[in-house]
Amino acid sequence: MPPPSQLDSPGSPLAVDRPHAQPEPVSEAVQRWLGGEGRRTLGSLIELFQERSFAILFVLLLGVPALPLPTGGATRVFEIIAMLLALELIAGRGEIWLPERWRQLELAGARQQRFIAALMKLIRRLERLSRPRLRFLFEHRLSGIVFGLLVLGGSAGAFLAPPFTGLDTLPALGVVLLSLGVLLQDFLVIVVALIVGTSGVVLELVLGSAAVHGLGGLL
Repeated sequence: MPPPSQLDSPGSPLAVDRPHAQPEPVSEAVQRWLGGEGRRTLGSLIELFQERSFAILFVLLLGVPALPLPTGGATRVFEIIAMLLALELIAGRGEIWLPERWRQLELAGARQQRFIAALMKLIRRLERLSRPRLRFLFEHRLSGIVFGLLVLGGSAGAFLAPPFTGLDTLPALGVVLLSLGVLLQDFLVIVVALIVGTSGVVLELVLGSAAVHGLGGLL
């Protein structure tokens, strides 16, 4: 059976172990997990994909705040977990570690079905449009560190966005697109992800600065 993602290689955590093999599409890998037995928890996803699950986890964790749907600030814990995983990726860990309490978090429970359905549509649409570009860049040993740093920045941007403002959408979407670009090994998707994520962070800073100046004028 082909690997569920493209993150399994002795050289880089982002490299392909069989460059000429057709990997299982991300949507099919996630759908297989959704259709499995038992609860759809963070721990079950890690156990299924092991060290190859970094990018898939980022897609699912940041997928909820990335969608233009009201979450009421309930995604903060997902963003914290994503930042922890990004630090592990930067440190070069081959095995994901999370506290047991977080491993029991539901990623695809009844309340998340609307988010998961919308996220799957986004993934399938991107898979149809994408193709491998500049694949050699994903095989470098430093690629995992760069990936982790970018995810850390995007996740922090989403986490620091004020609740109920929707400002976490663009930074989170940037991380989702970045992770899908890694899984698809499409550098063009990476570029789009960087533009989206950077735009979101800049928007946060501009609006935050305007709010501070506005409050200062009232005092």
